Amino acid sequence: MASSCSHSVMDHAWKKLSNDDKLYAASQLNETDKNRENSIAEIRRWIQENDDFRGQFDDFLILRFLRVCKFNLEKTKIRIQSYYKQRSDVPEWYMNKDPYLPELQELLDMGFCLPLRNPDDQGRLVILVRIIYDPTRHEISNLAKIFLMVLETAIKHYPAASIYGYTLFMDFANTTIRHIAQYRPYILKNSVRLWQNYPMSVKLINIFNAPLIFEVTAMILKSFMTEKLKNRFNVHSDSTVHNCLKDIPANILPVECGGTDGTIQELTGNCDKLECNNSIYVK
Repeated sequence: MASSCSHSVMDHAWKKLSNDDKLYAASQLNETDKNRENSIAEIRRWIQENDDFRGQFDDFLILRFLRVCKFNLEKTKIRIQSYYKQRSDVPEWYMNKDPYLPELQELLDMGFCLPLRNPDDQGRLVILVRIIYDPTRHEISNLAKIFLMVLETAIKHYPAASIYGYTLFMDFANTTIRHIAQYRPYILKNSVRLWQNYPMSVKLINIFNAPLIFEVTAMILKSFMTEKLKNRFNVHSDSTVHNCLKDIPANILPVECGGTDGTIQELTGNCDKLECNNSIYVK
């Protein structure tokens, strides 16, 4: 049954790819039919022999790790190990991801983390995070859960994100000193670990409308990053926010961000899909 389910997930993900997606995966990620089949089988065998991994590993999840690592088997194994090491270090970020929980439902309803409805010109999934929550009510662990749930739901509906990756735009316009106080070094370090080890490549992180009080936090955050991620990380003040969004096509942005593709409220409504898909998240 598990094998049948795994193949079903793979078939769905493969059928939703265009010919251009498949050509890109071949030329940029070293993915061929033979390489994909053999590599998945090798990683599956390695997982079965390793007692450290718990939970469900379907073939598409394995493929996602392989694509991020351009089908380098050793790098794939290291990334899987690092990902599950973090899960054991901060289990509160990964457990009880039930969107019906009141504390999570409240974050969903306010539109804290929203996937745009269409990818950008490079095929990348675009995620918009808005710091609009009450830091006295909402814990970092629940923010992390929402972020992970949104990513898992988005890739289910747009499997090509496993090929092109995602970009993250974070609006800090409403950030206060109480928000900053939540971002302790331990939290910042694990945020970076999540970005660097998750089975989807983060191609860009743009923080905009950042207040001056965020400067020190940004420096600490960057200290945990690899050079590659540092080069993809940018912080913009309210005076340079136009530089942050200029490369995103207006036809995929909500009107509040200068675009034409619906409103923030409509995007928030789309997140109701989480309630119907609470069984799909990485276990």
